[in-house]
Amino acid sequence: MGGLSPERDVSLTSGKEIFRAIKNRGLNAEMIDVDHKIGATLVEKKIDLACIALHGTWGEDGTIQGILEYLKIPYTGSGVLGSAIAYNKVVSKEIFVERGIPTANYQVITAEDRKNVQRTLELPVVVKPSDQGSSIGVSIVHTEAQWETALDRAFEISEEILIEQFIEGKLLAVGMNGSQPMPIIEIVPKSGFYDYEAKYTEGKTDYICPADLTPEEVNRCNDAAAKVFKALKGRGFPRVDIILEGGTPYVLEMNTIPGMTPTSLLPMAARKAGMDFDDLVIEILKRAQLDYKN
Repeated sequence: MGGLSPERDVSLTSGKEIFRAIKNRGLNAEMIDVDHKIGATLVEKKIDLACIALHGTWGEDGTIQGILEYLKIPYTGSGVLGSAIAYNKVVSKEIFVERGIPTANYQVITAEDRKNVQRTLELPVVVKPSDQGSSIGVSIVHTEAQWETALDRAFEISEEILIEQFIEGKLLAVGMNGSQPMPIIEIVPKSGFYDYEAKYTEGKTDYICPADLTPEEVNRCNDAAAKVFKALKGRGFPRVDIILEGGTPYVLEMNTIPGMTPTSLLPMAARKAGMDFDDLVIEILKRAQLDYKN
């Protein structure tokens, strides 16, 4: 938990909630706040299983997973490759397009070629860093006057940014229990934008679970989520984010280590599926053991 990314505070909250659940079930556990000495710490602790509650860079991108692989420690979530490709939004988009998974039209701009590249998409667009979560550095650009500011904000976070065509539709989250979708959640931020504040401040967003969808829409979203899980080499309990517009589920991304805070979506879906928070945590741990053996 914790770690060195801009999502450190969210990670600490997730970690404490998970720790509480594990202790509630009578298991021996301790919290490790990850720093640059994590390799030595893991050798010293001699742990049996790592429950990863790290969000953002060095936690979701395959880095910590690689260390755990070297140390032969089973861990929760996707493997090294699955973590890396899911965390990079540009690589994910390329895979979606290759696999025929619906996703918004997009353009990639690097810091190096910023001055020489023209925007190819009509406004409005969404500007986001290619390798960051929790909506950090994300902007919705409605006018030309907002364009340069949005680029500046995203480039403060990453050397490569993703420009997506803005899609007006229902924002949905599909939690996955392995390759099986859980009840779909519709996300309705009161501000109209599901930014960092809307995600982690109670009362800032309304959630509808199960989402108000037709059976056909549910099937389409579940089918898209299952295809994403397979294409991005998912493992454990990830979450697939979708915008549903005109009956088409446009995939945004797959989060391999979803938040486990009081306002997080995966626990919400699990409750609707009959698992309370503690049950969900134990299932995540069990799945990690099974995945490691396989």
